[in-house]
Amino acid sequence: MSETTAPGARFPLPRAHDPDTGLNSLQRYELSGDEHFSLAVQAGPGGDQRPELVLAKALDREEAAFHELLLRAMDGGDPARTGTARIRVTVLDANDNAPVFSQAEYTVRVPEDVPVGSTLVTVTATDADEGLNGQLKYSYQMVSVKASKIFHLDAETGAIALMRNLDFEEGTSYELEVQVRDGGDLSDIAKVVITVTDVNDNAPEISLRSALKEISEDAPSGTVIALLYVQDRDSGANGQVRCSLDGDVPFRLQSSKGNYYSVPELVLEGALDREKQSSFELVLMAVDGGDPARSGTVQVRINVTDANDNPPVFSKRVYEARVAENLPAGSVVLQVVATDADVGSNGRVSYS
Repeated sequence: MSETTAPGARFPLPRAHDPDTGLNSLQRYELSGDEHFSLAVQAGPGGDQRPELVLAKALDREEAAFHELLLRAMDGGDPARTGTARIRVTVLDANDNAPVFSQAEYTVRVPEDVPVGSTLVTVTATDADEGLNGQLKYSYQMVSVKASKIFHLDAETGAIALMRNLDFEEGTSYELEVQVRDGGDLSDIAKVVITVTDVNDNAPEISLRSALKEISEDAPSGTVIALLYVQDRDSGANGQVRCSLDGDVPFRLQSSKGNYYSVPELVLEGALDREKQSSFELVLMAVDGGDPARSGTVQVRINVTDANDNPPVFSKRVYEARVAENLPAGSVVLQVVATDADVGSNGRVSYS
């Protein structure tokens, strides 16, 4: 009988036969074996006794799938004689149990470089019913379009696997709602939270926001040469960037802190001398705090323009010449020569 059979239901039982007569014939029935069942005896039209099995207490297949009973038929002789029949009641399953997830919420943390095809988490549910009523299927109850393209849910096993590469910079956390349903259309829902952790898969970017192409050699120390743009798409230590300047040069890096953010600056430190070095090829490097660290570089060329910081200098302090007294007017007596280390108009000399 089904476990949903209502208490009070009656089931006819086989009747006993006794060829004796009178008091020596069948007198009564007794039932033993289980509190779920009782015995009722109905009187037939001819006065015969008709035993019936009565369900006294609701059945539950998950508690007991079988019930073993013993029916006795007794006569009134002396000594009394008894006949017995064993009754085995098989309880048929009804879909009276919904599937239940082992957890209301599943959480998992995975690095963004986990290989495609990896199983990230497996949701599991149980159902106390059997057969079709206990067969479970898993499906998404609620999932974003983006997440549905990244995570595959196995309908049979509940395993959630990766279908495409993760990117921490595109998404740090995904929430899925998974539903489990049995063959009788009962269901349960669990929440799955997948948190993506950062790995150092992005090199820092360093570039010039603005920069001077040339600077005068008499520019004061502290003059800003260039403003830099530095970015690393990673987070935490992987996204913390340090900038450095290669070589022994009269420049340094500093941070200009504004109200909301800081901008790395390249500034002049010390004095320039165009006559010693007329240009600089600078290499600026940005290194993040990952392990292993990643880096990026940018090059800056700075031309040093001339300032009139050099006086003209004669080739000699004293020039001497001997001339004949009859030398015609207009003759060249001697030539004085002066040079100027500066260039352009600063280096052009005139004599008087």
